[in-house]
This record gives sequence, C-alpha cells and structure tokens, in this order.
Amino acid sequence: MQSGQFLFLFSFAFFLLICIFAARYGGKLIDNIRFKKEKNEIMNCILQNDVSEVPKLEAFVRTACADSQMDEMTAKNVGLAVEEAVVNVMRYAYPEGTKGEIRIKTLACDGKLTFEICDDGNPFDPTKAEGPDITLSAKQRPIGGLGIFLIRQYMDTMNYKRVDGCNILFLTKNL
Repeated sequence: MQSGQFLFLFSFAFFLLICIFAARYGGKLIDNIRFKKEKNEIMNCILQNDVSEVPKLEAFVRTACADSQMDEMTAKNVGLAVEEAVVNVMRYAYPEGTKGEIRIKTLACDGKLTFEICDDGNPFDPTKAEGPDITLSAKQRPIGGLGIFLIRQYMDTMNYKRVDGCNILFLTKNL
C-alpha cells in the first residue's frame, strides 16, 4: 500500500469515527426538534404556541424521563404535569393570533430531573395561583385551576422567576 492510499484510508476512517461519535453524543433529530444532550443530560426543545405541537412535547418529555431511568407511572405523571404547564403557556401567555416560542430545557443531576419552561408571553407566576377547592363537586367548582393543582401534585418542586421579559418555570421531580 502506498503512503497516499494509507493516508486517504486513515483520514476516511477518522472521518467515520467522528461521524459516529457526533451521532452518538450530538443528539438525535425527531421531527423538527433537536434533542441535544450535554453534560448532566441537558436536552432542549423549542415549540410554537400552538397545541398541534403537543405530540412533539410528549416525545421530548418521554425521552427525558426514559433517559433518567424514571419508572413508567412517574414518567406519565411528569408528562401530564409538563404538558399542563406548556399548554397553559400556549393558550394564555400570548394574545390571540400572536405567535410565540416556548423553550424547554431539561437537566438531570443530583438525583433530580428539572424541566425549565421559558416563554416571553404575558407575565404569570403559577406558584402564586390559588388551588381549586377540591371539596366542592365538579358542578360547583369554577372552571380552571386543576392544571396547576396537578402540577403541584405530580412534581416535587415548582419555582418561577421573570427575567428579561421572560417567564421561566422550573418543574423538578426527584428520581
């Protein structure tokens, strides 16, 4: 084998190795969402404020929960809580007819899985919302408020802050 052929084959093999490494550690593309994993299992997802994006959200949450080795029932509850929070943003954070983005990031570390949900819609702190009176019958209760109640029930912590015109909601589940 001539040195030119060896160099070509070596370069090609090195290129393939880089491609395999990038595919393995660079994330995977599902629909138009980029699931990106970094140190401490960080994943990112960007959605539009349109409920047709909910299946993409479900896939994102399922992946995050599975990667965190969460049991199936807990993963379903976490999925419901995150979906409630994000759908509330989709429906209420922006004036009707206004397009907006919802950025979701997960972080798995120290035995916890945290979802950071960020939007630049109208300010709203769900941690200050009063819970529904669940002692009343469904007919007596006003509409609304059950989503935040479910989030509080299924997640271990819920924190909020408003920074630079953005609502940032942190939902954390202990693993």
